[in-house]
Amino acid sequence: MEPYRVEQYGSAKRYGSGERYGTKRPVRRPRTSPSPRPAPVRRLPRPRLTGLGGGLFACAAMVLVGGIDWLLFGSSLFAYGLLFLPVAAATALWVRPADLITAPVSVPIAFAVGVWPVSGGSGGFGGELMGIVSALSLHAGWLYAGTVIAALIALVRKAVLIGKRRLPRRTA
Repeated sequence: MEPYRVEQYGSAKRYGSGERYGTKRPVRRPRTSPSPRPAPVRRLPRPRLTGLGGGLFACAAMVLVGGIDWLLFGSSLFAYGLLFLPVAAATALWVRPADLITAPVSVPIAFAVGVWPVSGGSGGFGGELMGIVSALSLHAGWLYAGTVIAALIALVRKAVLIGKRRLPRRTA
């Protein structure tokens, strides 16, 4: 509740009523746009990863996918390769525009890092290494498919960015 003050001539006024030293303040009304636009619908989160952040995201995601594949599917390299494709696409979509070239480079590295839990190697370091090399050579199709997906997404994003930069020049 606002306090009242009594003016010289006996009329009660509230503080902040708009009259000050004989001048009135204009009443502010909120601005409204002529036609309110609906908020844009965003389907996927849009993080902006650096090149290093995109590579670390892809490696961590593929190690997680490899562990889940080992636990749930019994080291199925088909399931691992199938789950690699969305990780490759997400990496290419979430990297910053300045670092688009790093997506097709970091995705195959992430495939190689994450294949260790499902490689099936045994017998010490040499056996584990041979299991990883065998898994990479036998399932290179998934590796190439994910790399091509990441490269195509990066290429399309770069073409869109170049088109947006050239658009104001054409209209001017």
